[in-house]
Amino acid sequence: MPIGFCSLAKRRGLSRWLGIALLATLSLLFSPSVFAVTGSLAMTGSAVGFLAVMIFVLAYALVMAEEKLHMRKSKPVLVAAGLIWAMIGWVYVQAGMPEQAEHAFRETLLEFTELMLFLLVAMTYINAMEERRVFDALRSWMVRRGFSYKQLFWLTGVLAFLISPIADNLTTAMLMCAVVTKVAEGDKRFINLCCINIVVAANAGGAFSPFGDITTLMVWQAGIVQFYEFFTLLVPSLVNFLIPAGVMSLFINNRKPEGVYEDVWLKRGARRIIALFLLTVATAVACHTLLHLPPVLGMMTGLGYLQFFGYYLRRSLPVSLERKRARYTARGDERKLAQLGSVVPFDVFNRVARAEWDTLLFFYGVVMCVGGLGFMGYLGLVSEALYNGWNPTGANIVLGLVSAVVDNIPVMFAVLTMQPEMSHGQWLLITLTAGVGGSVLSIGSAAGVALMGQARGNYTFMGHLRWAPVILLGYAASIAVHLWLNASSFTVAS
Repeated sequence: MPIGFCSLAKRRGLSRWLGIALLATLSLLFSPSVFAVTGSLAMTGSAVGFLAVMIFVLAYALVMAEEKLHMRKSKPVLVAAGLIWAMIGWVYVQAGMPEQAEHAFRETLLEFTELMLFLLVAMTYINAMEERRVFDALRSWMVRRGFSYKQLFWLTGVLAFLISPIADNLTTAMLMCAVVTKVAEGDKRFINLCCINIVVAANAGGAFSPFGDITTLMVWQAGIVQFYEFFTLLVPSLVNFLIPAGVMSLFINNRKPEGVYEDVWLKRGARRIIALFLLTVATAVACHTLLHLPPVLGMMTGLGYLQFFGYYLRRSLPVSLERKRARYTARGDERKLAQLGSVVPFDVFNRVARAEWDTLLFFYGVVMCVGGLGFMGYLGLVSEALYNGWNPTGANIVLGLVSAVVDNIPVMFAVLTMQPEMSHGQWLLITLTAGVGGSVLSIGSAAGVALMGQARGNYTFMGHLRWAPVILLGYAASIAVHLWLNASSFTVAS
């Protein structure tokens, strides 16, 4: 569910709990003697294996109840990950093979570490641009233009689709929602339609970019899909956005809201930080494509770019302030002089500290839990049931819909851990469906859950559900377009 740079949903409903329980139950239905397991020991039929599954289900149930319990979502999955791997370690120590469990844990931890550092740098840049008021300036420009409701509907949707491949879907969706709620305050029906459109657009936009969602980043980091190959999903993603948007736009009254003025000025260095972020992305792509090194190397190098630039901003701030103060005084520009009084030095580590650490730790817990269950052999059972028992196309389509109920991060990580034998086209298909499937329900993506809180009372679960058939039409159309446009990729084994 588009990351992607990414904050996960704060609340999951009963349906999400049932989805997790259903997948766990599906794993337990098969006899462990029939299928191969990841580790040397078959643990899927053991009491330890059953207990590990129940611990994971219980942890996820606590994650869903985060809003009611007022307990951060990272806590239960961190404990669950520790318990699952402790049980694995104990079983393998008793069997005299502790090195196997240690090796498996280190491999899973390495996968998480690369993704975590990548996400940390991306979050830091997004936070830096937010602090330099880049997003506030964009919102102010849109509000001042005085667009009609229909124009605003399309503009916020298109911008969400275009920005989410670079920024995360949560930041993008909240930015566009802020514009809509400010301009159309009081018009619940219009705000609800716009929020649905924004969620669909942000998720669709993140599906064709390695930087648009955590799941696409995971696929890229795994080396399954190359950077440029993600763009073959551009047209299917666009179809996924345009079909629901086109239908919903027919139900919007084309009137013009009252204009609202908001004076927003960019802080010093804002445009250069945007340029450095683009340079960082280019460095990460070059490391992976040209040098065949992990993209995280380029991202961490990019963090160095930002640190050097932050150093320059701090050292040159007094001279810059004095120069601007003299210029504005000569002009008699009191407004600009007042702005200078609010200028503060840029601190990179403050931006790092403001990263969504709860999300990163939650991500660690999920990855380690799924990795542990995979080592026990449960993912092999699910893989056998879905990808050998079903047609891979059907399995990938169903998993995309499952991501509207269960987080797409564990779904995608499970598929990557299973490593089913699929054509390249099928890997692109699961990347697409896992990215856009969360749009079907408002609780299916971080963007949807965040907007239910931001536009409380205007954008609701039932308001989104009424348009689910139209969203499903876009989901089906995007899959059909992918199967048609990229048909040649389905004949070559990955």
